[in-house]
Amino acid sequence: MNIVVSKENGREQVTVLKVIGQLDSQSHQQLIAAAKREFAAGAKNFLLDLSELTYISSAGLAALHTLTLVVQGEALPDTEEGWRSLKSLDRTRQSGKQKNVKLLNPQEAVTDVLEMVGFLALFDVFTDRQTAVNSF
Repeated sequence: MNIVVSKENGREQVTVLKVIGQLDSQSHQQLIAAAKREFAAGAKNFLLDLSELTYISSAGLAALHTLTLVVQGEALPDTEEGWRSLKSLDRTRQSGKQKNVKLLNPQEAVTDVLEMVGFLALFDVFTDRQTAVNSF
C-alpha cells in the first residue's frame, strides 16, 4: 500500500490522504502513522481519497476508526486486536457523522464493505474532490 499526502485549500485547509492498494493487516499501521504525523503537524481535516484502494479488511476498518479518534484527540485502541478494537466504535456512532474525516471515491468493493459494517453512516462520501474539500 502507498499513501500520497497532499494539501487542499477550501474554506479550511484539508489534508488529503490518497490510499493506494490494499488496506489490511499488513498495511493498516501505515495509514495510522501518516494520520498521526499530519495531525501532530497541525492537520485537523482529513479527506481520504479511496479511488485507488482495491481492498479493505477488518484491520483497515479499524485503521479508519482509529483515524477518527486521532482527529478527536481520543485514546487509541490497540488495532492489533482486530474487531475488538472496533468496540469503541459505539461511542463514535453516537456522535454521528465525522466532521473532520471524509471519504472520496471509494471503489464499489470498498463501498460494499463500508456499507456492510455501517461505516457509511459515519462518514460523508463524495465523488467530486472539490466538493469534498469545500465541505470542511
